[in-house]
Amino acid sequence: MKPGRSTLKIGELATGQDLELNLFEFAPEVLTGPSVYIQANVHGAEVQGNAVIYQLMQALESCELRGKITLVPLANPLGINQKSGEFTLGRFDPITGVNWNREYLDHKLDIASWYQGHKHLNDAELIAHFRALLVERCYSRLHEPWGITTGHRLAVSLQQMGHEADIVLDLHTGPKSCKHLYCPEYDKDAAKYFSIPYTLLIPNEFGGAMDESIFCPWWQLSEYLATQGREIEVPVSAFTLELGSQENVDLADALVDVEGIMAYLSQRGVISERVEPAEMPRYACYLKDYKKYHAPLGGLVEYKAKVGQPLLAGEPLANILRVDRYGEEDAIVPLSLPVDCVPVLHFASASVYQGTELYKVMTKVFAL
Repeated sequence: MKPGRSTLKIGELATGQDLELNLFEFAPEVLTGPSVYIQANVHGAEVQGNAVIYQLMQALESCELRGKITLVPLANPLGINQKSGEFTLGRFDPITGVNWNREYLDHKLDIASWYQGHKHLNDAELIAHFRALLVERCYSRLHEPWGITTGHRLAVSLQQMGHEADIVLDLHTGPKSCKHLYCPEYDKDAAKYFSIPYTLLIPNEFGGAMDESIFCPWWQLSEYLATQGREIEVPVSAFTLELGSQENVDLADALVDVEGIMAYLSQRGVISERVEPAEMPRYACYLKDYKKYHAPLGGLVEYKAKVGQPLLAGEPLANILRVDRYGEEDAIVPLSLPVDCVPVLHFASASVYQGTELYKVMTKVFAL
């Protein structure tokens, strides 16, 4: 099956031209499985997700599909084209300074009041009405009479498509990073299907990201219903897949991630084919134990700790070179951490200000 192709207008440029996204859709004649929404490259330099979508579409062409799959590569054309010399910027909206992945709509629903008007519905009807509410709120936000910012318009347009799906995958990369998965705590069993060694388990707290914008309202609904003696499992799944380092495209490595995505889609019944997950050790920590280490002084950094490799307390993390202090004891300052950890990513540049977020590390790591 070949995918259908369409475009979605997400704004207008200063020249008056339409700003559009390319959408690809695989849709079987009869829908019997969950629907899926996958996007990549919300941050300009995080391009590897496009390679994964490309390889995934090739794999899906020979599959028997049960559910609809919508794919949006190059999801942020403004960020992708935000260049400075040889480098892609594209992490922050240049107009507002807001992170492109923190622009999504926080619905802030009064779930108790909403439920009072819908508690007579059966579970399937309740889910359908709640989904329609989320989609409508995105639509209303996009048509706000006072207008919204360019970045928020892009994000809510993507979010609206995500709310229409049962499964949402947001493909990102880090600066210099190993592969890792952001997974809601209620869905941690899903982590064993993806070809990703490290998982961050996130709570029911909206921090502005795409995955949270999708699952938080449903999780809040499920928790409220439990207080009313009504048990409904959270009916949507949303994950952020961090696929390595930015400014890098690796089509061969993309196939590894495609196998993991296909294994998950197989397990969920989106495709008929049986795809087994990769045999590999997988580890996790809770988001509260995912720590940031900031540079204690400015200088030039020699990154010693390798991402994705466990680091014992006191082992070398990095050296900071202060050439201006040549001949003095503090010309080279060794850095280490007081706890065992797994470095997940580090800053892309070797020159840093004091206070730069130098490393992010997992602590209190456990096997999944």
